[in-house]
Amino acid sequence: MGLSSVLLVPYAAYLRVYEPLAAFPEPERTHWYRYAAAGPGRTAQDELRQSLAGLTAVPPVPVPVRESGDAFVAVVDGVTHVCPWRTRLRGWQALEALEELLPEPVLDAVLPAWIRSAATTEYEEWRAENPDARPWIRSATWHVPVRWFVLFDDAERTYEPSGGGESKQPVLRYRTPMVQARRRTARALRVLKESLDEGPLVEGLVEVGRWLEEFHPRSMVELDYGGLVHIIPENGLAEDHSAADTAEGLAALREGDSTRAGEAYERLAERWRSIRELQYAS
Repeated sequence: MGLSSVLLVPYAAYLRVYEPLAAFPEPERTHWYRYAAAGPGRTAQDELRQSLAGLTAVPPVPVPVRESGDAFVAVVDGVTHVCPWRTRLRGWQALEALEELLPEPVLDAVLPAWIRSAATTEYEEWRAENPDARPWIRSATWHVPVRWFVLFDDAERTYEPSGGGESKQPVLRYRTPMVQARRRTARALRVLKESLDEGPLVEGLVEVGRWLEEFHPRSMVELDYGGLVHIIPENGLAEDHSAADTAEGLAALREGDSTRAGEAYERLAERWRSIRELQYAS
């Protein structure tokens, strides 16, 4: 079993924040201005190939030696927005998460303790010099966390089926202004705290809300199904309206209709249960 198969990077969904160029200090702002003006930017597949290159090295390199100068670029209402990859920071964070997910013997087999220790020491030193650093991208393997759907409305959903050439892959994503994402997060938290006990859903949404507050108010938030489009049948993608199910469940809780809320939750749970079970298929 290689490290790449343990990390399961290809089957990941992403939550991204794109900030306007004005949000970046100089000289970074000029760098991103020139980067965006240079033409078509790098794709998610480019980022994936770059991350896997380090994992397949001998010995593995779990965290890039240098920070990436790449970003995703989007033009929103005529304004250029960028979402820096920050692969080095995300590599350190992924390593921390991996240590919590895998038993130590398995982890030692794919990523020796001395490599992890060196990476941890390097991260602590870097963090001391960059205490306010945060990633523009979050990822989740084999599923999309329910709390991410809270940020979006079904009308903001974009689905593009495969076709138009051999390389054309299906696309399923949501995009919304930051102000809407923050507003929906706050409303959902009020409903959940009034209706449910404290738990992973509430705690996770609180943490997402704090993360969103770190960015420029005129940013754009994107939920991208990413590599999940390769394991979900196209009819499943076309029929997937998880944000609508999430919104319906929250509306039912707000109205005190526990039956309707339970039905909406069950639709979500069943959809994502069947997808997550694929990781155990031989």
